[in-house]
Amino acid sequence: MLPPYRVRLFVIAALLPAALAAGCSKRSPQAIAGGHKAATGPVTVVYIPKNTGNPYFDSIVQGFKKGCGELHDTFTTVAPATADAASQIPFIQDQVQRGVSAIAISPNSPDAIKPALKQAMAQGIVVVAVNGDMPGSEDGREACVLPMDFGITGTSQLDLVSGLIGGKGDFAILSATTDAPDQNTWIASMKAALKTPKYAGLHLVQIAYGNDDPQKSLTEAQGLLTQFPNLKCIDAPTSVGIAAAAQAVEVANAAGRVQVTGLGTPNQMRRFVKDGTVKKFALWSPFDEGYLAAYLIHGMVKGAIKPGAGVSFPAGTLGNRQFGAKNVVVTGPPLVFDASNIDKYHF
Repeated sequence: MLPPYRVRLFVIAALLPAALAAGCSKRSPQAIAGGHKAATGPVTVVYIPKNTGNPYFDSIVQGFKKGCGELHDTFTTVAPATADAASQIPFIQDQVQRGVSAIAISPNSPDAIKPALKQAMAQGIVVVAVNGDMPGSEDGREACVLPMDFGITGTSQLDLVSGLIGGKGDFAILSATTDAPDQNTWIASMKAALKTPKYAGLHLVQIAYGNDDPQKSLTEAQGLLTQFPNLKCIDAPTSVGIAAAAQAVEVANAAGRVQVTGLGTPNQMRRFVKDGTVKKFALWSPFDEGYLAAYLIHGMVKGAIKPGAGVSFPAGTLGNRQFGAKNVVVTGPPLVFDASNIDKYHF
C-alpha cells in the first residue's frame, strides 16, 4: 500500500491534465484558430442599448425580435435607465454570468465598457457593437453593425441645416452625452466641414448635451432659444434630442423663426412634421439594423460567418451584406423625411 502522501501525489498527477484542459477551454476566442468554436445548441442573444425609454433603440429591438424569430434564436434586451458612461457595465457582467451566446451593445462609453466586453469574449461570448462603434477600442468587440456610412453623416446633417436656413445663419447642436462615440464622430465631421467654403455661411454657436434624457434635452433646447435670439436652427442628431427641440420650438411658438432638424424616427416626429414645426429630418432604418445584427450574430455563433474585410454574408430579407474595414457592416443609406413621404414609414 502506498503511503498517504504518495496517494495524494498520484491523485493530483491524474487530475492535472483534466484541470489544464478545463483551463484551456476558457481561452479568449481570438486565441482559437478560425475564431469562435461553432455552437451546437440554442443561440441566446441579448441586446444592451444605451438606455431605456428611447424609441430609436426600441425600433432596433423590434428588428432583433424579427430576425431572431426567423432564426429560432432566443432574444432578450436589458438596459440601464440612464446613458451614463459606466451604466452598461453591470448589465454586461450579468450576461457573462448567465452565459449567453452573444452580446450586442450600443456603447455609451467605449473606454468604460471595454474591459467588461473583453471579459465576455474571453468566455467565448460573441460581442457585436450596434449603431455606434468603439473608436480606438476595436478589440472590445468582434464586429460592428452601423446604420449607414457615418463618414457622411456630419455633412448630410449640415446639408439639411443649410437648406433649411438658406445657407447662412447661426445654428446649434443638441447632442446626447459628452462621450457618445457616434455623436462625437458626427460632430467632429460637422466641425471639419464648416471650415470649407461650401458651409462658410453657417455659424455653430453652441453644442448642448441632453444626455438622451427627454427632460434634460428639453431644458437644453429651451436654453438655446433663450440664449441665442438670432438662432436659426437646432440640429439634434439624436432621436431624443430632436423631439425635445421640436417640443421647445412648438411651445415657444418659434417655428417660423427657428428650424429643427436632425435624426429621429418617423413615428416620433410625425406630428411635428404635420403641424409644420419640423420641415425635414433624416434617419436610416433602425429596425433593419437590428434585423441585420440578428443574422450576423447567428452566423458568427454558429461558425458560418467569420468577420473579415470583403467577406459577404446573407442577411435574411435584406439580401447580402459585406464587411468593410475593421469588420464594420453598413445597413443602408439614410432617408430624408418630410410631409410628402413621412406617412409611408412606420417605425
